[in-house]
Amino acid sequence: MKQTKDYTNKIFTIPNILSFFRLCLIPVIVWLYCVKKDYFWTIIVYGFSSLTDIVDGAIARKFNMISNFGKIFDPVADKLTQMAIIGCLITRFWWMVIPLVIFVIKELSMNIVGLVAAKKTGVIKGAMWHGKANTVLFFLLMVIHLAWYTIPPVVSKIFVAISVTMMLVSATLYTIDYVKMLKDAKKNEN
Repeated sequence: MKQTKDYTNKIFTIPNILSFFRLCLIPVIVWLYCVKKDYFWTIIVYGFSSLTDIVDGAIARKFNMISNFGKIFDPVADKLTQMAIIGCLITRFWWMVIPLVIFVIKELSMNIVGLVAAKKTGVIKGAMWHGKANTVLFFLLMVIHLAWYTIPPVVSKIFVAISVTMMLVSATLYTIDYVKMLKDAKKNEN
């Protein structure tokens, strides 16, 4: 039987290098959008960044290169990229402040609760279905606003409302899951 290499405690893996590359694309995206005002190339670079996210996940699963560092680093790269895009969009759509503020509060609170749960249980959880759904809706919100330069404000606000609703649903479901983890850990201590 072929033995597979254990990447659990590795930092330098192909998926993590791709996540780092994604971080390096953030200044390029911001420069293209805010300085050059080249919305076409902004979409291309953001699309390439998103592709690296898909590829790093596929490589991690296929070659069992899932690491504890990657479970934390990959979402951080994603969140920073998303915050940069929304920050860019605020320059044209002031109401994008709403999803940005909710996004930041959700991510900070979920990361704090997740770290507490990980410390108490020793388990680092990956993304759940509602987190992935939230990411997809947030991605669509950003891409639609990047691609549809003349989007009517009412249509824009509808997309924002849908995305914000999913953020709140996801935050609630993650909180429930982390609280359950902490309760189970407390039961096991007794």
